[in-house]
Amino acid sequence: MSRIKQIEEDYGFFGIGIVNHSDEVNIGTLWRSAYLLGASFIFTVDKKYKKQDSDVTKAWTRIPLYHYKTFDELTTNLPYSTQLIAVEMGEDSIPIEDFSHPPRAIYLLGSEISGLSKSLMERCQSVIKLPGEFSLNVSVTGSIVMYDRKIKSKL
Repeated sequence: MSRIKQIEEDYGFFGIGIVNHSDEVNIGTLWRSAYLLGASFIFTVDKKYKKQDSDVTKAWTRIPLYHYKTFDELTTNLPYSTQLIAVEMGEDSIPIEDFSHPPRAIYLLGSEISGLSKSLMERCQSVIKLPGEFSLNVSVTGSIVMYDRKIKSKL
């Protein structure tokens, strides 16, 4: 029988995805960033994604991409004790600089055209926002959120 000598304090994971994406290029860019910044998986809700030649890191060979037809299907398949975090501008959203990332999280990004609906955000445990008065490209937003998580996990 073996014993665990050391259990890492950060024993968590995270995934990130887009609801109803408007441009497949954003999924490819998000996938590449997710691979580089330590995501366990990425996902889409409502629309599927087709592999792109621009994926020079071949992220598809390193972390999985899941497709969910509906938001309900995503929430039904959430890993145990995982918090759903919406990333959306709004008065009630927590500024990312004040947010403590949970050990097990799923980050939910909205389409650049329509964002996330109020009903979807109400089903999330937290809603966070990035600084600024205008929205960023969805894959850039996702990359910033993942970078923030990575940096804060080292503090």
